[in-house]
Amino acid sequence: MKNILILADGLVAEEFVRIVNSKRIADTSYTVVTPREFAFPSKPVVPMERLTLDPTSYSKLRQLFNQHNFSVVFILLDTLEEAGESLKNIRRIDERIRVVLLDSWNAFRKLKQSSTQVLNSNEMLANQLYNLLPGVPVIARNVGLGEGEIMEVMVPFGSPFAYRHVGSIQQIKWRIAAIYRDNKLLLPNNATMIRPQDVLLLVGRPQVLNNLFQRIQKRTGMFPEPFGRNLYLFLDLSRDREQARAYLREALYLLDKLEERELVIRVVNPGDFSLLQDIRSLESERVDVLVDYTAQKGSTVLTGDMQRYDVGLIFLSLECLHKEELFEQVHDLRKLVYLFGETPLPQVREAVILMSDEEEMEAISSTSFYISEALGLSLCLCCFDPEGDFAADKRVVEHFENLSHIFHYPIKIEERQANPVRELAKMEHVLQITPFVRRLKSKWRLPFLSTDVDDYLLENIRHPKLLVPVEMG
Repeated sequence: MKNILILADGLVAEEFVRIVNSKRIADTSYTVVTPREFAFPSKPVVPMERLTLDPTSYSKLRQLFNQHNFSVVFILLDTLEEAGESLKNIRRIDERIRVVLLDSWNAFRKLKQSSTQVLNSNEMLANQLYNLLPGVPVIARNVGLGEGEIMEVMVPFGSPFAYRHVGSIQQIKWRIAAIYRDNKLLLPNNATMIRPQDVLLLVGRPQVLNNLFQRIQKRTGMFPEPFGRNLYLFLDLSRDREQARAYLREALYLLDKLEERELVIRVVNPGDFSLLQDIRSLESERVDVLVDYTAQKGSTVLTGDMQRYDVGLIFLSLECLHKEELFEQVHDLRKLVYLFGETPLPQVREAVILMSDEEEMEAISSTSFYISEALGLSLCLCCFDPEGDFAADKRVVEHFENLSHIFHYPIKIEERQANPVRELAKMEHVLQITPFVRRLKSKWRLPFLSTDVDDYLLENIRHPKLLVPVEMG
């Protein structure tokens, strides 16, 4: 539930509250604070708390923030003094909360606060009148079909799209056409990283964009977004027959931890009909079982299933991934991949990330918090270096600490002068989260005495692994 605080006074504020009350937004409640008499709607149809108190009082605002977890504050006040003092006190309470301030006095034009959006009422009205002049290009809402095929969406802190590269997000029937950041227009390429408070200009089918808006805005329960919604277990019974039942239990365990998700079980090369019957018995509203009796390659089957079932995470055995054509196919799909290990997922207690390239660490960071939160795992960023040089890791550590604050989820930072391969081997009951990069394919043979964990990643089956795609095409 999102909580919105509105500091309201005057005709514009009354009209805004009336509109808010007439257009219900799901999972949103409002607290309206007024300093004096105010024309509230006679029949509130949305969750709305009405309070009469001084919005310039720091102590009263502080008490209000202690009682509610607000996501946005609207300052719609009739006097310059009240608006300025209210903004000042809110920033004393929370420096990062998003504030929308209506400026009717041209007094906040030079305000430089990244989390404060100033709307100049005089300027907006003048621009609207200007757009009615002949020969003036129309604004975006009047371009195209006008059916919602062009949409602006702000990326909030904690969004599953934050800290993702544009190229790692599958865009079917829609595109990220532009990004507005710090009042500048960016024309993104595959390597452009989306950041919190970016405004995305989306183009696509209206229904797709409506669904996408909810996915970008919502945080809780969104794993495995933005890679897709559902889980997919690939079982090649010519290779996975002995472990198939264990793999099924792990996939069902993760499904049980997630809401509004489905599990698709794809079986290829069926030969054990008793096992196949057991698998079919798992079918339910949230579990689909698909059996391929043809001699198609696994890579061909995967390609057709990914788009059809909106898959976000693929369960695979290491043996299946070792097939070269399957590795390439899965890598190019840009989906999360869970590799089974000797430790079953229900026994995992900690998610660990071993320090790597800065860009790759940023790309996997938000997913690390999502999976840890979904499974209730402790999260640890491990900076292990044989030479004890941790200076180069400082920016990555700061990035993860900042996300920890945003997600309200703790992270442990371990810095140790040690061989990372040996340290990882000592760990028990862990899920290793690591970038899914193409170079892994050439690293699974003859690592010998390397201290690069990537050299051992696809050889060591002790720990289960979550591969997060980061390479951009």
